[in-house]
Formats: sequence, C-alpha cells, structure tokens
Amino acid sequence: MTFDWTIVATGAAILALLMLSGFFSGSETALTAVSRARMNQLDNEGDERAHRVMNLVEHREQLIGAILLGNNLVNILASALATALFIKTIGPGGVIYATILMTALVLIFSEVLPKTYAISNPDGTARAVALPISVVVRVFSPVVAAVQAIVRGTLRLFGIKAEGDVLSAHEEIRGAIELHHKEGGFEGADRQMLGGILDLRDYTVSDVMVHRKSMAMIDASDSPEDAIMEALESQHTRLPVWREDPENIIGVLHAKDLSRAIKEAKGDFQNLDVVAIAREPWFVPETTNLFEQLNAFRAKREHFALVVDEYGALQGLVTLEDILEEIVGEIEDEHDQPVEGVLPEPDGSVIVDGDVTIRDLNRAMDWGLPDDEAVTVAGLVIHEAQTIPEPGQIFSFHGHRFAILKRQRNQLTQIRVTPTPAESSE
Repeated sequence: MTFDWTIVATGAAILALLMLSGFFSGSETALTAVSRARMNQLDNEGDERAHRVMNLVEHREQLIGAILLGNNLVNILASALATALFIKTIGPGGVIYATILMTALVLIFSEVLPKTYAISNPDGTARAVALPISVVVRVFSPVVAAVQAIVRGTLRLFGIKAEGDVLSAHEEIRGAIELHHKEGGFEGADRQMLGGILDLRDYTVSDVMVHRKSMAMIDASDSPEDAIMEALESQHTRLPVWREDPENIIGVLHAKDLSRAIKEAKGDFQNLDVVAIAREPWFVPETTNLFEQLNAFRAKREHFALVVDEYGALQGLVTLEDILEEIVGEIEDEHDQPVEGVLPEPDGSVIVDGDVTIRDLNRAMDWGLPDDEAVTVAGLVIHEAQTIPEPGQIFSFHGHRFAILKRQRNQLTQIRVTPTPAESSE
C-alpha cells in the first residue's frame, strides 16, 4: 500500500483554512470592539497601525463585508475539502463524520477561541491585524460593493431603507457613560458631570435662568445710602439697576465697582451716582442654548447676562455659574444656602417651593422627574393635573406623590413630594 500524499496535503489545507477562519473571526471582533477614542489618540501621536485601524473603522460596512466574505469562503472551502477527504477514505458515510468534525473544529478553534482572545484585548489585536485586513478589504472591495448593491436593492423591494450609524457621537458617548455607571465605573456625580457637558446643547438659558420675580435689583431713584445698603445686604456681586419700571434695566452694578467708588468718595455718599458706576447691561435671547451662551461668556469675558424673550421683555438673568452648575452640580459659597427651597423631611418626603426647578430637585434628591414639559415643580404638577390644583389636593405620577400645601393666587408656592413605588402611581 503506497502512502497517499494527497490526504496529507488536504489535511494541511484544511488546517490552514481553519486558522485563516479564526483570523477573520478574531479580526472582526477586535475591529468592532476597538476603542475609537484610544485609536484616535494613538493616531494623533503618529502610530501607523492605529491610523490603519481608524481607516478601517470609518468604513465599517466595507470592513464587515470583506471579513464576512473571506470567512465564508475559507469555511465553505474547508468543509468541502473535509467532506471530500472523508468520502475518499471511508466512503459515502464520511459526509456525516465530516459535518460533525468540521462543526466542532470551526466552532471551537475558528469562532469561540479567537473571538474570546480578541475581546479580551481588542485594541492590541486590532492594531496587529489592521495591515492584513486592509489588504483583504482592498482585494474584496469590488465583490463587497456588488453584494451591498444587491442587499440594498432587495431591502428596497420590501420598502426598507438601509441606514448608516443610527447613533450620533453624543448618543454613543452618553450610552457609554450610562453603561459604565451601571457597571460601577462611574459614581452618580461623575455620570451627572459628564452627562451635563453633553446636555449643554439641549437646554436653553431659560431652563437655568433666575426668573425675574426672584431677581435682586436696585432702583435708580433710591438714595445712594439705600442703594449701598441693598448692595451690601445682597448675597450677589452683580445687581441690575432699573429706572421707572423694573423691566427697564439701565445697568448692572458690580460690587467691586461700588467698593472702589465708596473708597474714592471717602465716606461722602451724597454725591455717589449708582447709575454712573453701573456697567452697560448685556441682553441675550431666552432661546440661546447653554453651549452657545458659555462660549459667549468666554468671548466677552462676562459672567452675567439678562435674558429677554422675542418681544424684548425681561424674563430673568443667567450667570456663568448657572451654566457651570449644569456640569459640576451645585456650587456653594459661604453665602449660599444648600438647595434653597428644598427641605427634606424625616419621613422621606420633601417640601419644595413651587418655583424650584425640576433639574435642581433631581440633582438634590437623585431623582429622575421629567423636565421636558415643565421647568419648575409647580409647572410639572399643573401640566400633569391639567388644572391649577387647590391646597389639600394630592396627585400621583412619575413614581412620586405631590401634595399641594400652599397656593397664592394662580401660583403653587409649596408642594410636598414623596417617592412612591412605581406600581402605586396613577
């Protein structure tokens, strides 16, 4: 009996094809799981392999198509060779043995093993396979393009439009933040801070401004002594100055400018002109988003702006601190009161002033009340109740019970909010 070298050659070819299949499987896992942020950083540092990875990831559809094409080719060819080898050696029954053996080999050594390794070190694996995979993508690009055209045409027949990436960069980052928070990688404060940066474009200055009813202001007709006392008693360093009508703001008095003027007056306040000391007011539209306003503060080197609506009517004021607090949380100094208007009770409920914003309440109590339809807690209750409630009425929604404590005219001034189990909400 002569030795058949074709059997050895076929076996070696099958082994090589299985290894090639494992290479494709591991490459697919590594290149889809790679950290784009890390690769971009390495690319900026001059890493050529990271640059190749970025080029591959940016054309993900071509990448996946080329890898799937190559993987299917080698798997089918390996299975065909194994079937032919078993039929030649043991007869027609070899088809069954070839199917069982190839399924086990492909599953273990060409799928699970390389994918497990790749997912444990995606960045390193992706950089290692970037060059050969780039060659594969270039070679298979005509076939992949034809396959993509056939797929899109078939989907179009069923009224389905093939879309690209459905998530924006901000949504991807937000999803990563939420995932790391669930896995314990981020604390609640870290998640709020990182999420706050992404939220700046989603909120306008009207969402964070101090409403005009809560603004501390100085009347230009007051005597210099009264104006000075109001400024000293205020916890704010910048105070709008109005004349004749509180909405007619003619300037902004800065505490430093006032202190300098007092020093120059040497105790003689009679000739002190508050209006002359005040700086020119800066008005911004209430529709300006926080990201734009933050850049405007930086460009003008200002910390304070007055907010007006489309008709030019005064709505409130916004400061640089208000925007920064959306990122880092409440910034308190020796004059601030912690979460003003929010008073936690021993029974777990919270007594809230009606004009407290939902976002401030959520940050203070780590709640998740929605702020899409209303800015303040009172506004949320009115929106959900579809009426202006009376004191004593109780409403349950969004996993909380809202008991109306005080009402002044058409304004809800004090509300008791109590968390409730979700199943008890109505």
